[in-house]
Amino acid sequence: MSASLNYKSFSKEQQTMDNLEKQLICPICLEMFTKPVVILPCQHNLCRKCASDIFQASNPYLPTRGGTTMASGGRFRCPSCRHEVVLDRHGVYGLQRNLLVENIIDIYKQESTRPEKKSDQPMCEEHEEERINIYCLNCEVPTCSLCKVFGAHKDCQVAPLTHVFQRQKSELSDGIAILVGSNDRVQGVISQLEDTCKTIEECCRKQKQELCEKFDYLTLGGQGGRIT
Repeated sequence: MSASLNYKSFSKEQQTMDNLEKQLICPICLEMFTKPVVILPCQHNLCRKCASDIFQASNPYLPTRGGTTMASGGRFRCPSCRHEVVLDRHGVYGLQRNLLVENIIDIYKQESTRPEKKSDQPMCEEHEEERINIYCLNCEVPTCSLCKVFGAHKDCQVAPLTHVFQRQKSELSDGIAILVGSNDRVQGVISQLEDTCKTIEECCRKQKQELCEKFDYLTLGGQGGRIT
């Protein structure tokens, strides 16, 4: 069980890193931020160069030098939320660098370069060099061959992990198919009950109307007109 939990924890950690990476991608160049700047007041981030490119494209008549728009006031729209950003005379260089994002990117790159176990080959916690490749049928946990020979599962029945996986996957698929079929039948019964309720309500309405008409007839001596 501990080995299984260890594997799940690793997968969750990898998913967290993937989600973090998505937040560190510039919406213009689709690369990790380089010298990110904060676009006020919407608080979205862009690479400084990407912000300069957008600013230049939105203000084509401003003077440039060496392909870069010279410091001057202007405006452009945030590519993430389309909020209009008004710049002062400093232009893009007046935008504040996001040092927090830069530090997060540095930490992310350091974590990404650390050696990690392959997600498709979980390793045994008791025997670190052994892959988890069998399943203990008694304890209902994945384990390694050494655990079967020398360890806690030496007196247990085991099966190849891939076989157990395929069997449980098949059982789960069959169970889902049964639930889907049952749901269809239940929905059919519900539809029939709804139709029956509508029919009963219609019959009740007609019976009530006929009863009221007969009551009016008897009350008025057959001379018409309902009592109000």
